[in-house]
Amino acid sequence: MCSTHAYDLHVSDRSLWETHANWWIEGFTDGADPEYEEQILPLAASELASARRVLDVGCGDGQISRLAARLGADVVGIDPTWNCVSVAAQRGGASFARAEAAALPFADACFDAVVACLVFEHIREVDDAIAEVARVLEPGGLFCFFLNHPLLQTPNSGWIDDHILDPPEQYWRIGAYLVEEESDEEVEKDVFIPFIHRPLSRYVNALAENGLLIERMLEPAPPDGFLELADEYLDAATIPRLLYLRTRKL
Repeated sequence: MCSTHAYDLHVSDRSLWETHANWWIEGFTDGADPEYEEQILPLAASELASARRVLDVGCGDGQISRLAARLGADVVGIDPTWNCVSVAAQRGGASFARAEAAALPFADACFDAVVACLVFEHIREVDDAIAEVARVLEPGGLFCFFLNHPLLQTPNSGWIDDHILDPPEQYWRIGAYLVEEESDEEVEKDVFIPFIHRPLSRYVNALAENGLLIERMLEPAPPDGFLELADEYLDAATIPRLLYLRTRKL
């Protein structure tokens, strides 16, 4: 595995993640979340099938790290949250370390694949983090980039039943898409998670500036298991929640 170099950990937003780590560990791993089980994990398995040395940025409890390891890769997962890293280490299957995405403790050109799944929308230092991904990737290396869809999942987006119009209409309202905004989002009662909305162009331009070429873009419909969780979710069957970008280091 790659050698490390000295680095400093930032403390921004970590206290919220430490406090609410169990929300993620219990609600989105080990088969608990249908979007992961039916959509994200199968896509990650397909994209990482031929990878040899994988870095999982923002690994949480390590479910994608373990997936990549089962495919035969040497894998290290990093996360800034002690609670997540501790659980990941207990569950095993890969190597895990505490580190920040904007200061990766690895040598240049160390991995042939990097994956970040629903992570960058929580990272304040987004330009530094994308530059770090490019730095640790070998030429031709793959960056698998999963995001909450920046347009269609903008804060305050959602279905509107407009009964003022005649006849009534139902449409998907988009929030303040062009406004880059940081907030602490209440994902369930008394559980707050830092979230940063950015327009898609912000990510695409940062990727391009660091020599990461977009090869493939996917906007999959929500999977059946998610739509079945609540009757109102069926109304959103045509609105993607996930955006996936496959990028390659030039």
